[in-house]
Amino acid sequence: MEDRRLLVKISHMYYAEGATQSEIAKVFGVSRSLISKYLSKARELGIVEIKIHDGSNHPLMNIEARIEKKYGLREVICVPNLGNGPDLENIGEYASKYLLRILKDGQIVGVSSGTTLLSVAKQIPANLNYSSTTFVPIVGGMGDERVDIHANVLVSMFAEKLKANYKLLHAPVMADSKKDKELFMTQTSIQSIFNLAEKADIILVGIGGSPKHSTITRSELGKKYRQYFNELDAVGDICYKFIDENGSAPSNIWNDKIISFNIEKLKEIPFVIGVAAGLEKVDAIKAVLKGKLINVLITDEKTAEML
Repeated sequence: MEDRRLLVKISHMYYAEGATQSEIAKVFGVSRSLISKYLSKARELGIVEIKIHDGSNHPLMNIEARIEKKYGLREVICVPNLGNGPDLENIGEYASKYLLRILKDGQIVGVSSGTTLLSVAKQIPANLNYSSTTFVPIVGGMGDERVDIHANVLVSMFAEKLKANYKLLHAPVMADSKKDKELFMTQTSIQSIFNLAEKADIILVGIGGSPKHSTITRSELGKKYRQYFNELDAVGDICYKFIDENGSAPSNIWNDKIISFNIEKLKEIPFVIGVAAGLEKVDAIKAVLKGKLINVLITDEKTAEML
């Protein structure tokens, strides 16, 4: 009875009065770790019952948990569908909030390119202060096309809003040949950017659909390879590298010339956030998940159901 009385008293102080474990430990003259054990014991004995009333507030938690478990992800954030297609503005808002939740000043953040990541950058609140954080581009640029979605532009947007630092990658997304690409990658200025990206705490990537649906295949650069894309066995792209259903980027006439972060090294980054939605991207997202190229997924409800 005395033991039970003690557990009830400690539980009441912690859960009802809001005292910290350290404060309770001082009152009873024991260690904080022992108070933690007492609280665990109180739950085991049914003295304390914890109920979370959140199902109605966030009905998508169940599907998020199922995808997390199925693919072994850190976290899945599922955005409700308000219309027929993906709502990039809404997805960008959810992704920006997640980034700010995990971001700590002094970290390195790698950024890929694309319209989805542009929506994330637009939704970041202005005038925050992360003066010791550095944003780094992880893919080359596509010349004068869609400059607003280039990695260099995106890192500058993030940095401006967060009062952070940023680096620029002065390289095209594609070299003229495999040999030229290898030469580019030996340049000190380019090498230093990718070396810094390998030390990133967080990397943000978009995920492209199959060549038929990919943004890059509709570009001027992509038009030169149109016939080749029809023969390419690819389900999507990440960092401009086309991948197969296992999430691997095989050697081919396209991948061998792309100047971007080594996607196999994504597996070594603590947080790799994939932001993508759309039924045409389901196979690509599955491949990225199968290949363990991301560990956080932010998508919409319809895409999540397909996954």
